[in-house]
Amino acid sequence: MALRLVDRSRPDPVAGPGRYRELMVSVWYPARDVTRYPRSVWLSDPLLRALLEFNGIPAGSVGGPPITAGHVGAPVQRSGGRLPVVVYSPLAHDQRADTTIVVQELASHGYLVVTVDHTYDAFVEFPDGRRLSPVDEPSLGAPDFADDIPYVLDCIGRLAAGRNPDADGRTLPAGLAGAPDPGRIGMFGTSKGGTATALVMSMDSRVRAGLSLDAPMEPVIATDLDRPFMLMTADYGRDTAPVAQLWSRLTGWKLNVRACGAVHNAYDDYQFLLPQIGAAVGWSKEILLSWIGTLRPDRAVRIQQAYPLAFFDLHLRHQRQRLLEGPSPAFREVRYLP
Repeated sequence: MALRLVDRSRPDPVAGPGRYRELMVSVWYPARDVTRYPRSVWLSDPLLRALLEFNGIPAGSVGGPPITAGHVGAPVQRSGGRLPVVVYSPLAHDQRADTTIVVQELASHGYLVVTVDHTYDAFVEFPDGRRLSPVDEPSLGAPDFADDIPYVLDCIGRLAAGRNPDADGRTLPAGLAGAPDPGRIGMFGTSKGGTATALVMSMDSRVRAGLSLDAPMEPVIATDLDRPFMLMTADYGRDTAPVAQLWSRLTGWKLNVRACGAVHNAYDDYQFLLPQIGAAVGWSKEILLSWIGTLRPDRAVRIQQAYPLAFFDLHLRHQRQRLLEGPSPAFREVRYLP
């Protein structure tokens, strides 16, 4: 379910005077019946074409948008009570569907996942038909991403209380009102969104556990963080000063893993989608490897499905996760970094 959120207490940092901060989010959750509900696309065709062209990929060579496992508007499955919540913040100059593999896995295990488009740094479409692309001036940094999240958490609280946070008052799927558990909220993010995750946790105690997917960690938080935090690193490892500084600030449970052969897109959907795009546009092997490294896409998918789920199951559900306790024979390419 897509929701439009309007924070009337906060002027938009880009839109100018008199405009409030406006966000599009998607709410993913386990469904109890999907037979009468249409499948959701990964990204609408106009936005997909804009995203491809922005990254120098000829959109005309690629077919229509991928289809997800989600069914729009399906009723919520709540047999086990309220659902633990995970909030997602995406890559810079990207869009909120870029970790749908991870998000669908979490939802299929009983999580309610809220993915956020950071307006003016995202390819986003609003219910009235407006389509926006990222802007370079003024550019939004990780602190701007982080500043969007407290209001998203407020809206999750309203949803938990049985109220509809959608600015347009659109009808919610059956069972969604009252579904979130506001006492069990985690967050993860990719790249700039991963930095935003650490920043949010430094200022908002409602987020109980955070996961970063290869974030540069600039600017780094200036205070210690005593709640669980996990790094899945690739290009931005602890040999970079900002990530090392963040690591030193983590005083609670912490873990750093890295998949051999991983580059920056290893932990998001592009690791799986780019080989298909490359085949469509005729990329050489060298060009493809420059995008995705040498980590096999099928193995990347399994890593994306397993490690975030284990992290949130451990810290939001308090279920022991042997996968996080040391190297696993099922994931021989994953290194545990002390």
